[in-house]
Amino acid sequence: MLKTSDIYHFSRKSQFTLFCVSIFTLAGFTWPFFAPDQSSARFAQYFFWIAIPFTFLLLIAQLSDKSLDAKSVALLGMLAALIAALRPLGAGAVGLEPMWFLLILAARVFGSAFGFLLGVLAMLASALLTGGMGPWLSYQLFAAGVIGLLAGAFFKNLRGKGELALLVAIAIFSSLSYGLLMDLQFWPWAIGSNTQLSFIPGAELSVNLRRFITFHFLSAMAWDIPRAILTVVLTLSAGPAILTALRRTKKRAAFLTPIEFIERAKSPEAI
Repeated sequence: MLKTSDIYHFSRKSQFTLFCVSIFTLAGFTWPFFAPDQSSARFAQYFFWIAIPFTFLLLIAQLSDKSLDAKSVALLGMLAALIAALRPLGAGAVGLEPMWFLLILAARVFGSAFGFLLGVLAMLASALLTGGMGPWLSYQLFAAGVIGLLAGAFFKNLRGKGELALLVAIAIFSSLSYGLLMDLQFWPWAIGSNTQLSFIPGAELSVNLRRFITFHFLSAMAWDIPRAILTVVLTLSAGPAILTALRRTKKRAAFLTPIEFIERAKSPEAI
């Protein structure tokens, strides 16, 4: 039975593309802290619109390098569609989104490279499915991609109760991190300019950072904690069975194993 440690690894060309995506994504999330005025703070969107083509270049690079075969592409599309279908089940109520546990489990089994692309594509498919297109979408795409990237990066050989404990920790961290990243696109212009927590254009980094952290923790109780609880419950209850099914799929599909056609020699009786 054939298997690989990950479905694929990033090639050097893909690593450079991912580095560019990461730079623009980081700039987009943190730009308001360095913007000199309110209008300049809105330029954060442009960083993400630059990063989106790089993400598609990343997928194309994997295909051109034959690092991603037809079976891997099919599995990526199937899991992205399934995660996109799971997201509306929580109706977005108080952060209840059941999609995150499956993204974390898939990234755990198939690797961080697969997890990054899965997170971005699943969130895009979800936005198309639910009509959730808007200026927040670029933030959501790359927040999901970062979660998928990190979820498949740690202690790959860990199994049993230790692995389940690790997945719980990743679920909590991912749920809280997603809320933190989403607040970065919401906070600078959501609460006005005349409160003690408002964004101050051109202020020192420490001033705006302190205001943002206070705002985030005041709002996190209603959204991030329910998201973390739901993700942990789903991970503990369904995680072992889904991990087994995904690992069985990975082994039996023999990803990246070249297909060979062998012509059988004709027997003398058949001539």
